[in-house]
Amino acid sequence: MQRFFVLAILILLGWLAYRLSPILSPFLIAGILAYLGNPLVTRLQRYRINRTWGTTLVFVLVILVLAGITMALLPVIRHQSLLFVEYLRQYLELLQTRIIPQLSARIGIPLDSQSLTHYATANAQKLAGWLGRSLQMALSSGPSLISSVLSIILVPVLGFYLLRDWPRLIARIAALIPPHYLPLSRRLAGDADAMLMAFLRGQLLVMLALGASYAIGLSIVGLKTAILVGLVAGLLSFVPYLGVVSGIAMATLAMYVQTGAFLPILGVLIVFGIGQILESMVFTPYLVGDRIGLHPVAVIFAVLAGGELFGFSGLLLALPVTAVLIALLRHLHGWYVQSRYYLGKES
Repeated sequence: MQRFFVLAILILLGWLAYRLSPILSPFLIAGILAYLGNPLVTRLQRYRINRTWGTTLVFVLVILVLAGITMALLPVIRHQSLLFVEYLRQYLELLQTRIIPQLSARIGIPLDSQSLTHYATANAQKLAGWLGRSLQMALSSGPSLISSVLSIILVPVLGFYLLRDWPRLIARIAALIPPHYLPLSRRLAGDADAMLMAFLRGQLLVMLALGASYAIGLSIVGLKTAILVGLVAGLLSFVPYLGVVSGIAMATLAMYVQTGAFLPILGVLIVFGIGQILESMVFTPYLVGDRIGLHPVAVIFAVLAGGELFGFSGLLLALPVTAVLIALLRHLHGWYVQSRYYLGKES
């Protein structure tokens, strides 16, 4: 009977998470930030700093760092974003006046550029109309806009209170576990915590290292939108191959429009090739480690499944939940290979 009660509680919690997923994003982001900041605040407590003051110091430090990075990068990102949009416009013109005629001549199949242009123009007008209506709906939807602004404001507020009261919250959760399950629960929670913390910190560091590597390498080969492309590729690298594919596409387009030749694109490919070598041989082994063991297929499936089931909240939870499940599955595998059924000792 107790097992059915626990199962019913878990099903109810899953249903509530599914129904409330549109409003869970600020709480999840705040929870992740509090989880990452908890070890630093705990370390400050060792120097006899009150938990509230330690939380305040950590938040002030994070805000100062983020403000400094934003002030330093925002003008550059804005300039390069406008430049990339201009490159995109020029590329569409080159596609019509040069690339399509050359492709038609090489393959021997006539491509009617006027029809393609008419088709592109018609669809561009439809897209512009759709974007205009969407923008009008967004601006006229006061509650949605206010909700989005409140969600952004809520993240640091929720993060502060969660970080300050983190030990108390963990103690209350532990108090709900039956005493005879506490040793097992603590062992499982410890392993899951170690894997999750290593994964989150390591993945963030890998994203930063890849973004910086791409930006520096593309700057060396002369790409004028190097920082923008490196930032996008680094941020998207949490999904295997998404960052590198997006970065190559953006950098190739920008380099071709910038130089008007195909040879400089070779430098772009070399930069991303070196980045992939650094990721697989340096960044991931040293920053994430081999104990995480998240296969690329599992990562892609987790991100797609999380986004499909819970929207943006699912995207936030996909990889952390997968890391925790892998830790639990390793324990389950250990129990299975030591079971009487696996060893063939059942009578």
